[in-house]
Amino acid sequence: MNDSINTLQQQHQKILELIKEKSVLKQDVFFNTIHTFNNFRTYSKEIINNLKEEVSKIDKRIGIQYTEVNQFAYQIKVAGDILEFFMHTNVFEIEKSSPLYKSPYIKQNPLNAYCGIIYVYNFMADSFKYNRPNDIGILTARIFINKDNHFFIETKLPMASKFSNFSLEPINEYTIKEIINELIIHSIQFDLTTPPFDALKEISVSEINERTSWITLRTGKRLGFFTDSGKDDDDFSFQL
Repeated sequence: MNDSINTLQQQHQKILELIKEKSVLKQDVFFNTIHTFNNFRTYSKEIINNLKEEVSKIDKRIGIQYTEVNQFAYQIKVAGDILEFFMHTNVFEIEKSSPLYKSPYIKQNPLNAYCGIIYVYNFMADSFKYNRPNDIGILTARIFINKDNHFFIETKLPMASKFSNFSLEPINEYTIKEIINELIIHSIQFDLTTPPFDALKEISVSEINERTSWITLRTGKRLGFFTDSGKDDDDFSFQL
């Protein structure tokens, strides 16, 4: 009986220790992530408002718009592209196989490896305008935020060289604006390419009979990065 009581007491104590370490940690990470996400939201609005005023002088046909989706998502439209910023509500630990996990920053404190994530997807504006549900969005960046409000970014964009490791300082206004601007620049430069002929050579009678049958054809951008063989990489997409 005494052994059983001791075991229960030890288990109770272990639960309290885990809550104190892991659960409180995850609350801290979540708070930092949503705070950072809301800053992205605020500065995206500011950038879009500034662009809208200047772009209207260039060509009033070009759409510049900020759109709220919900508490954890918003969109910015620049010309023919939409960037959707989406915050995941869970906290993740960086994979132990990642080079980042072997960094002095995480070795010093393994709890630094727990992060919230903000995803950024690039869609074509026409996919939403014409309700083309088969069109795809491309994962452009994943922004990781930890308990210290330090961050790093997973991306194939040029800014990867600057932000691929944990920052030395907490993320701030100027860094967030720099990231948003880089994402906008990439979305504008990242052009739609013609799909292979063989991919579109067949279509059903029911599809062709529909006045909007072209809407059912899946459309999306390709990253256009090249491997050592000289061939295009596969589409870089991500599914939750």
